[in-house]
Amino acid sequence: MEWDKNLYVGSSISHKKNRIKWKIIHNAGQLDIYVIALASNPKNLLDVIPAWELMQKHYPKKGKYIVGLAGSYDEALEIVTEIVTEVYRDTGQFQVSRYFKKRAKEDTTCISS
Repeated sequence: MEWDKNLYVGSSISHKKNRIKWKIIHNAGQLDIYVIALASNPKNLLDVIPAWELMQKHYPKKGKYIVGLAGSYDEALEIVTEIVTEVYRDTGQFQVSRYFKKRAKEDTTCISS
């Protein structure tokens, strides 16, 4: 799993971002937390994944690029809207994965876990 350094974080959990991130990396339970990752399916823009799913032994974590965290599903959808709007505003396209990969390459802002 890789984490974007400029992680989008919902206002309800902004004060706990580092602790939540640590718990996800170390497979500790996070019931009401949602992770926003670049889409695993090229036909989609982003994946919204309940953090507890990442604890599953056989969940494919390799290759996941995390761009956001949210304290509820509704908050995750708000962040997804914010991300897609920003990508479109900056590029005129909806190529979210390309946008983040280019940004990570330029800034070297991703952190591996």
